[in-house]
Amino acid sequence: MNRIESYEDLTDRIVRWMKDYYWQHSIKAFVVGVSGGIDSAVVSTLCARTGLPTYVLTMPLHSKEDNTELSELHAYGLVEKYSNVTLVNVDLSETYDKFMFWIDDTFTNNQLANANTKARLRMVSLYQVAGSVGGIVVGTGNKIEDYGIGFFTKYGDGGVDIAPIADLYKTEVWELGEYLEVDERICDAIPTDGLWEDGRKDEDQIGASYEELEEAMEYRRGPALDILDEFNMKNKHKMEPIPTFKL
Repeated sequence: MNRIESYEDLTDRIVRWMKDYYWQHSIKAFVVGVSGGIDSAVVSTLCARTGLPTYVLTMPLHSKEDNTELSELHAYGLVEKYSNVTLVNVDLSETYDKFMFWIDDTFTNNQLANANTKARLRMVSLYQVAGSVGGIVVGTGNKIEDYGIGFFTKYGDGGVDIAPIADLYKTEVWELGEYLEVDERICDAIPTDGLWEDGRKDEDQIGASYEELEEAMEYRRGPALDILDEFNMKNKHKMEPIPTFKL
């Protein structure tokens, strides 16, 4: 995908958009979760570059060691580089274990439901911090995930207030990350949502590469078109307003 002529200009536009929103709505802080992946690394860096109060949260939850190391690497790097960034570490592993312990076994035997609960605990943590500091939660979803295949948890990582990169394809996020000098290890890391005990990768779950999905979404062609359409239909409830009965 090659829609962007200047990543310097794109950065300036996104940062300006975020600052405008901040001042227009009397916001006091940006709050963003840092997972160790490229999307959250880019968004948190953009937040930091606004110069406005920014809280970055690391939220390990039985996370793989590699993910935890990358999230901490990026978060501590932001704190060192930007004086407006505050780091908050919230380990949710024990919270998740206690929550699952007190639920009847009948309702803990679905792996997808369990994975979604992890994402929702992280969302609750972000909103707790945001509510306490008068901030908003900044989303980290990209165009493929947010509007193409609905690859996010409803009221989990999909529960946000603004979405700075939701009109950027994944390959564009990678390129923006390189421009922002995100650590090479994060840029090169294979995308994963970090919600599964077996450490499965995003593209394994989807069944297609991000490049293939982008071709399908942008041009309605390519080997991933059927996969895109299937996910889009199945997850449309995430991407559309809540159905409401009207008198």
